[in-house]
Amino acid sequence: MASSSSFLILCVAMAAAALSSSATAADDEFTTFKVYFHDVVGGTSPTAIRIAQAASSNSSSTFFGAVVAIDDPLTTGPERAGAGSSKEVGRAQGTYTFADQKTFGLLMTMNFVFTAGEHNGSSLAIMGRNEVLRDIREMSIVGGSGKFRMARGYVQAHTIDSGATSGETVVEYTVNVKA
Repeated sequence: MASSSSFLILCVAMAAAALSSSATAADDEFTTFKVYFHDVVGGTSPTAIRIAQAASSNSSSTFFGAVVAIDDPLTTGPERAGAGSSKEVGRAQGTYTFADQKTFGLLMTMNFVFTAGEHNGSSLAIMGRNEVLRDIREMSIVGGSGKFRMARGYVQAHTIDSGATSGETVVEYTVNVKA
C-alpha cells in the first residue's frame, strides 16, 4: 500500500514537472524581428500631423494634450526605403497623444500594417506609454491579424535619430510577438 501511494505521488510530481516545463517552453516561443519607424513632421509629405490639441498645448513644455495622427513608413533598415538596402515593409498607422505634463510621455495607439515581406497581409496592434527621452521604451502588443491573429507580446523602441535637424524621427522597433 505504501509503495502504491509513493508511486502515485511520484507520477503526479512528474506530470506537474512536465506541464510546468512545457508551459515555460511555450512562453519562450516569441518571433523576434526589427523594423524602423520614420515619423516625418515637416516638409511637403509629412507622415505625422497634429489633429487636436488643448488650448494650453502650445504653451506646455511637453505639448500636453496634443494628439497626432500617423501613417509612418516601416522599413527594414534605418534609412528611408530606396536608400541603401532598406525596403518599406509596412506602415505604422494610428495616433499618439502627448499625455504627460512633466516629460515627453506619449500614449501610443497604433497598428503595424505589413504590406510586403515575410509578414505581408498581417498587422499588429500596439498600445502603451512611450517616454521618448528614455533610451529603450516598451509597449504592449495587444492583438493582431493575419499570421498575428490573437497576438500578444511587446515591442521595444530605441530612437536612432531624434529628427531635431531633419524633421524625421527614426525609431528602431524590436518586435517580440507570440501568435
